[in-house]
Amino acid sequence: MRWSEQGQEHSALWRSQSGWPAPARVQAADDQTPADSAYRLACEGTALVWRGDFQNARQLLQALARRIDRPARGRHPAAPSSPAEAFHRQRQAQARRSRLLGMLLIELQADGGIALRRAPDWREACAQAWGPPAGEPVLVSLRDLLGAVGAYEWRRKGVEVPALGTGEAARIHPHYGVFSPVRGEYLDLVAKAALPRDRSLAWDVGTGTGVVAALLARRGIERVVATDLNPRALDCARDNLQRLGLADRVDVVPADLFPPPADARAPLVVCNPPWLPAKPVSALDEAVYDPDSRMLRGFLAGLCERLTPQGEGWLILSDLAEHLGLRSRDELLAWIDQGGLRVQDRLDVRPRHPKASDAQDALAFARAREVTSLWRLVPRHSV
Repeated sequence: MRWSEQGQEHSALWRSQSGWPAPARVQAADDQTPADSAYRLACEGTALVWRGDFQNARQLLQALARRIDRPARGRHPAAPSSPAEAFHRQRQAQARRSRLLGMLLIELQADGGIALRRAPDWREACAQAWGPPAGEPVLVSLRDLLGAVGAYEWRRKGVEVPALGTGEAARIHPHYGVFSPVRGEYLDLVAKAALPRDRSLAWDVGTGTGVVAALLARRGIERVVATDLNPRALDCARDNLQRLGLADRVDVVPADLFPPPADARAPLVVCNPPWLPAKPVSALDEAVYDPDSRMLRGFLAGLCERLTPQGEGWLILSDLAEHLGLRSRDELLAWIDQGGLRVQDRLDVRPRHPKASDAQDALAFARAREVTSLWRLVPRHSV
């Protein structure tokens, strides 16, 4: 990126976690910049490189958020005609909010430091998120920077998973860009579902942090193979399994769905795919949004051929997509049937996360009805 400040030319690399293109217009802002002016410039597509006190930049970001979230005067949009429209409206609003908040930029120096008054030393957090310093200036949104620091703290402290036990032996440390297992109810299902008789092997398809693989190993599965396509997830899973003392029982391998070779089979195959069929806009979104249910359909289509004769597959899935009109229960059952499978059992649980009871959430009407299920699937002709 190249821009001018007080007659001097500046240049820096551009980094965006959400994949936004570099802003076409950039100007400096500081402690004297009014929030209303900053908001107007952001709406016009002008990014602001912060040159004032760092803590004041954080206050400006909060002020911008309040203006974005404030209802527009005189505007009363018609109520959505369907749950699906409500969902798409919310995603559009989230995308606009993210884009506008992403217009407040911080310049990272060649060594990754921040040359602003009262700026913290976040070089280690940035290095964990984005790798070693670039060796030249980098512009990053303050919002992305705070996200990297938040991820650093999550990784340092870890997330307690009661299904794994207590203490450090029950903590998962998510890495930047890997979805944190904060929704523990689905792990409770994995912890209580009856295991197959053959406990010699299980596959965890799309392992993420490795939490399901760890739980299967803790339950007595002799060997677990965990797969993922995301390099960050593979590193994260290996790190967590090493911390938990399970690295010798869990193999973490890169694969799209099932592990190689193509004719390998397992008595238990577990998959927790993204729950909503929509397009992700960031790496973290890929754990939530699955375009056209690609991963879900791929798992169900290939599962039967990858199970041993008496094996079973566990599909962990929320029905939120059904309540939003994005996917029907009939579609899901049809994909199960087309895969040569039948439902042997289903365990259900209600979500416990804060959004499930937040009446102010735009999708509260659907979240109030949401159920997370563990579907036990077996080949249709198995006894």
